[in-house]
Amino acid sequence: MTASRPDHRPAPRPGQRPPWHVTDALALRYAEGTAAETDAWSLEKHVETCAACAGRVSAAVRAGAAGPALAAVRAELLSSLGHRPAPAAAAGNPLGRWARLWWAVGPALRGSWVVALVLVVGGAFGLAYGAGSRGAGGLLLAVSPVLPLAGVAVSYGRHADPLYEITAATPSGGLRLLLTRTAAVLGVCVPLLTAGGALLPPVAGLPGAAAWLLPGLALTLATLALGSFVGCRAAALTLGGGWLLAVTGPLLGGPDADPGAGAAALAPYFSGSAVQGGWAAAALACAALLVLRRRSFDHLEPR
Repeated sequence: MTASRPDHRPAPRPGQRPPWHVTDALALRYAEGTAAETDAWSLEKHVETCAACAGRVSAAVRAGAAGPALAAVRAELLSSLGHRPAPAAAAGNPLGRWARLWWAVGPALRGSWVVALVLVVGGAFGLAYGAGSRGAGGLLLAVSPVLPLAGVAVSYGRHADPLYEITAATPSGGLRLLLTRTAAVLGVCVPLLTAGGALLPPVAGLPGAAAWLLPGLALTLATLALGSFVGCRAAALTLGGGWLLAVTGPLLGGPDADPGAGAAALAPYFSGSAVQGGWAAAALACAALLVLRRRSFDHLEPR
């Protein structure tokens, strides 16, 4: 069994150099600006990957002479973004933690995208049960794969995130943050759209309510992969617009349109194991390209 050190890091093997970490003395010198230049460089590089040392250095800086100035800059920045600090009594409140999580997952879930998503599902129900349209299920199925793209487009990038330049420069920014916010978007889309499609009146020949999942995943990953070249917003507009032109055109025949014709128009995009297998293969290919292009998200998007 490998011995453990008091700080829960495994002991170095024989002949192996022990891992280097920032000491309290070095953190204090760095905060005071008296650390040697080489030591400061080593510290700044090390804290990019070591959360414990990053916390130690952050605490030393906040406790030093620069602490009040940094706190004032932070408060002014949050105020300019409309953030209201929570009362101190609510610090341990579970609702307060959920509010912070809601803020962290991205602009998409705090903006108009969620409202638009609910309106799309509500509009489908209105057409089906209010206007008597039998093609509402086909319309909802057709637009479902591109709705996550809209959420991704307004979640990340210089046109969507007021703190984009700051977050892109942090170790937790880039592709890691983008995937976190994409997962949050899918976490809202998948249950809402699938349940909404299942509750609409069934139409003979129309693919099932879950048939959009693999196309939606493939298009989302394609947006992220293409976004590594042109930015998320441009990628979402390109792929989403192309999908809508190809799929929804035959369905826009009005409330009295033949639902059988709509089902036949959607079949080449959703129905059959071969089609779904093709979407799965496309999703894997886009994921592989995204892995190869992951470093591109460490740089700022083009203007």
